[in-house]
Parts: sequence; structure tokens; C-alpha cells
Amino acid sequence: MSRHHPDPGLLGEMLKVAAAPDYARWEDQIRRTGGCSDPIHITGWTVAKDKTSGEVLHRYSTGHEPGARLRIACGNRRASRCPACAWTYSGDTYHLIRAGLAGDDRRAIPATVREHPRVFATLTAPSFGPVHNRPTGRACRCGQHHQEGASELGTALDPATYDYAAAVLFNNHAGQLWQRFTTRLRREIAASAGLTQRELIEVARISYGKVAEFQKRGAIHFHAVIRIDGPVGPDTSPPAWATTELLDASIRAAMVHAYTSVRVPAAGDHPARALRWGTQLDVRPIKAFGDGSDVTEQAVASYVAKYATKAAETTGATDTPVHCRKCRGAGLSTRYPHPGSTLSCCTRCRGTGLGEDLAQLAIPEHARRLMTACATLQPLYPDRMLARWAHMLGFRGHFSTKSRQYSTTLGALRQTRADYRAAQEREARGLADAEPDTVLVLASWQYAGHGHSPGESVLAATIAHGIQLNRQTAREALQGEQHE
Repeated sequence: MSRHHPDPGLLGEMLKVAAAPDYARWEDQIRRTGGCSDPIHITGWTVAKDKTSGEVLHRYSTGHEPGARLRIACGNRRASRCPACAWTYSGDTYHLIRAGLAGDDRRAIPATVREHPRVFATLTAPSFGPVHNRPTGRACRCGQHHQEGASELGTALDPATYDYAAAVLFNNHAGQLWQRFTTRLRREIAASAGLTQRELIEVARISYGKVAEFQKRGAIHFHAVIRIDGPVGPDTSPPAWATTELLDASIRAAMVHAYTSVRVPAAGDHPARALRWGTQLDVRPIKAFGDGSDVTEQAVASYVAKYATKAAETTGATDTPVHCRKCRGAGLSTRYPHPGSTLSCCTRCRGTGLGEDLAQLAIPEHARRLMTACATLQPLYPDRMLARWAHMLGFRGHFSTKSRQYSTTLGALRQTRADYRAAQEREARGLADAEPDTVLVLASWQYAGHGHSPGESVLAATIAHGIQLNRQTAREALQGEQHE
């Protein structure tokens, strides 16, 4: 839609939605979702009764809602798909990470966790070939000084020699590399303390919270908060020998150890590979309070939360799957699921594992080559599901993960929010004084679709923008009060 010449059809639909008699209720539903871009539609009813008398305390049906349906937030974590729900996910991630750094009485994490050795580490991918970049004080290898945000940044200087296969295989095995790193880290810490691994478990525990981020070149790397606790977790003190310096040295030793690698067998024309982390490693101690350092608890939590809502779309790749839905990217027939058989190819994708023609996608050439490499390698490594994760450039892990004892969980944070909203609903329905054990709730819900019509999308985006401005204004006001 042009800014100066809006589409008459779209404008007419917007006016129709806004002029509808139930618009106020529709707007209320959208506000309750936080301005969700792709809300889930449900239909059904719920009845609350007194268990003893059978008296109906509350009755609700979607029959009186706009379109006879209720809209609830989609819950997608990715900002490219739903900025509103991604904002909520980012906030939860922020609280999860910060609770493991500063403590949280509500989550039974004491503030003394600040005294534990903890660092912020960044583990990167190795080089797969020279790319356009912005080195400090000099020109790129191509001879130019690229502007910040230039489209060519991160792309291969010579696509013909760039190892796209190794790049997507590294992304695909990044989760295993992290697991090997954490295993080796525990061994290095035990060795530095003069303990066996069994003895280490009895006196200390290593906890972490991490997030994955795609570099512009399409390679995954991890940012992680790594902490040494006592034997039970954050509420127990680590041993006296556990220092930040020891943790730093152990991380560096674990990174270069031969164990911290994953071997990929040869297949077709592709040689056997030993995948390992890159040589660029950044390890910084986390400060409890501002001391001129940018690696403070709040800065680290904000940084992790920021990247928890992003994925490969930051490299120019698609933000939706491109694999064949019939074979789920395997390229094989479910009737003859055996590679090499003349009858084994999926009839829909003809064995490519793709449901989209990558040549027709409006994406940068570098991202296209990486996605193509996933499809090319799929029949050679069928168990790695590369075509299925081509839109993620081969990466198949979770973007935000933590160890069991690092802090609270996203589930616990969501439950707290759900309990708060449920209490609000009970009060609005006049049930605040009723004991939960005395109320019987009956309900029936069905999925009825998702999303907005084009006109609704524009209005919902306006509502979401207003909510965002209100949050920003409130944040600035709070910061002003804190500085006074």
C-alpha cells in the first residue's frame, strides 16, 4: 500500500471493521493479546458452578463475540513473525537470565548468587572462507570501506571457493558441539581443582544460560552466562578454589581440546570433517554493578533477551520453512523410505526435500547458496534433517536454553502470568471470594483459525504500535524517577 495512495479496497475494509457495532469488543480482544499479529481463533464456552449447590456462578460463550470467536495470542517467539508475542518472550528471557545473575526471592534464588564466579562467553564458528567485513582502521579484503549495514557484509568474497557445505554442517551440529564443550568444561574445572569428576559433583555445579545468534555470514554462535555454584545449585556457595580466573582458564582450555569437536563422515564427494569452534573466543567477567564496564548483569540479560527473538531471517533467509510437507524434508517416500531404492523418492518434491523453489525466493544470493547446500546434503546425511531446517541454514537446536539449576524456567514465568490473569478474571466475574476448591469449571473449546483479514491487520498493527509507545513512555518515566 502506497503511503500517499492507499489501496481503496484495503481502506474500505478498514473502515468497515472500524464502523462495525462490535468493533470496541474486537479492539479489546486485540489489546488483550498485546497487539498479536497472528492471533489464534477459538470457539466454545465455559461454565463455573458451585460444587455443592450446583448454582451457575458464571457462564461465557464465544457466540456473542465478534465473528463468534475469541482471539488469543499466538505466542510466537520470533520478532519477524509477531513483534508483540516476541516482546513477551524477550521479557521472560530477560527475567530468566537476570534471576540467575542477581537472584530472585520469588523464585528461591538468593541474591548471594552475585558472589559466585560467572562470566559472559561468546563461542563462534570457524572460517568457511573470506567474507566482506568492516575491519577496524582498514579496508575490507575487497578493497572497499563498507558502510555499516551494507547488504554485502557477511557475504562470500568468492562464492566459488566458499565452503557452504561446511557452514551448514557446522550449524546443524552446533548443539552437539555445545554439549561436548560443557562436558569438557566440567573435566577442565575438576582437573584445575585437583578433583575427579565424581568429586567435583559433590562440591560444585556448573550452570549456564545461553542464546544462539546468527552472524551476518550465516554461521551460528552462542552467547552464554556460565556460573560455578555449590553442589546443590545457586542457593549453595561454591568452594573457595572456584574463582572467575579459574572459570575463564577452564573455558579456554575446553575450547581447544580435541574432545570438543564433532566428526562428520565422508559422503558422496564431501570429505570427512572434524567440526569445531572457531578461534575467536570472548570471555568476560560479569559485574554486579556499573563500574564503567558494559558487562553488567542488566546489560547481559538485555543482550541475551534481544537475540532470543531472532533467527536466520537476520541473514536474509526466509523466516518460514521451505521443506516438503509430505516427506517432512526427508525426500523419501513413506511407502519406500530407503535411500537408494528407485521407488524411494517423495513424489511431491521428487527427492529434493524442498517444497519451495529456492531460485524463485526473494532472498540474498549468499543465503540462497546456504539453503541450497542444505538441500544438496540432505540425501547424503538423511538423519540430519538438513532440508527440513534449510530456512534456519541447517541449525536445528533451540535458540534459548539453560541448565537445570541456572535459574527459574520460562514455564514458571508463564504460569505466574497466567495465574495473575486468572485472578483478574475471577475478580471481574465476581468469583474473587469463592474458594477455588468449591468451584467446578466446565469448558469446551475448538480451534477456528488464525490471523487477521488485511483490514484488521492494519488496525491491529496500529493498536500494537500504541501499546509499544505506552510501554516506552512508562519506561522512560521510571528511568527518570530513578535518576532523580
